[in-house]
Amino acid sequence: MPNKSNKFLLDFEKPIVELEQKLDEMRAIETSEADLSDEIDALATRIQELRASVYGNLTRWQRVQIARHPLRPYTKDYISALTEGFMELHGDRCFGDDPAIVSGFATLRGEQFDYQDHTILVVGHQKGRDTKARRFRRFGMPNPEGYRKARRHMQLAEKFGKPIVCLLDTPGAYPGMDAEERGQAEAIARNLFVMARLEVPIVIVVIGEGASGGALGIGVGDRMLMLENAWYSVISPESCSAILWRSWDYKEEAARALKLTAPDLVDVGIVDQIVKEPLGGAHSDPETTYKYVGQAICEALQELNELSTEDLLNQRLKRFDQMGKFDVAT
Repeated sequence: MPNKSNKFLLDFEKPIVELEQKLDEMRAIETSEADLSDEIDALATRIQELRASVYGNLTRWQRVQIARHPLRPYTKDYISALTEGFMELHGDRCFGDDPAIVSGFATLRGEQFDYQDHTILVVGHQKGRDTKARRFRRFGMPNPEGYRKARRHMQLAEKFGKPIVCLLDTPGAYPGMDAEERGQAEAIARNLFVMARLEVPIVIVVIGEGASGGALGIGVGDRMLMLENAWYSVISPESCSAILWRSWDYKEEAARALKLTAPDLVDVGIVDQIVKEPLGGAHSDPETTYKYVGQAICEALQELNELSTEDLLNQRLKRFDQMGKFDVAT
């Protein structure tokens, strides 16, 4: 069922929620003496048509808003839904642990999945649900030790021949002075170098926000999956607006220019597959979202496991070589 909480209501959802409230009122006053079944059915049909119209014609900025919805499933939600026996690993063995990145081994489970009972390494950004958790995890913005932790665990997965699944959902790498002093740029760059050479399958899933190097730091792989209402870009619309127009007021124009949605990125060869979301967004029906994401991950892993190590690495390199669209001038 769609979320009806006014606390987390997006602007374009208001007409739908208003009609849903009227429908609830009609159902509440319906009695045996006052038969409102025809009116109720007509209004329910109207609501379904309006919801299909709204979510079938979302702008790029509206998809950004859905990707940031506070009730949208996060990395730990996917881990709980799709795996069993998750063993979280901590620390980069250099500075400390970073709670903005969650990483550990788990067993893929699910009767609906063809590829199950396999151990994988899961690495993902983790935001917080409340103020305390958001401060603790810095809204999913990693420090250098987060990327170094992820790299250490990926190399451990390679040692034992276990596939890697990375879940991207971050507004960007943490921009604090301490992060820069500890080598934020070097940590991200080193991850790109190492992930390009890992001799195990890597599946990347953009589950929410995929901003800049903060996402790319754990985003090099063999298959890139992206949820229908997620976004992935070198910069956020607000930051782009601030640079170009010196104001956040043009964020919608910036979102259009950046072409940061899943269909845009499929067109330029960055994303391999769009994972469908329930009507209303992933937050409206998390269980169905988990099913779609789990099936897409399993299908990707099945394909990649059939490749030899040499073919896997060659295809990974070729995939990045072919990204983007360009013309060669004579």
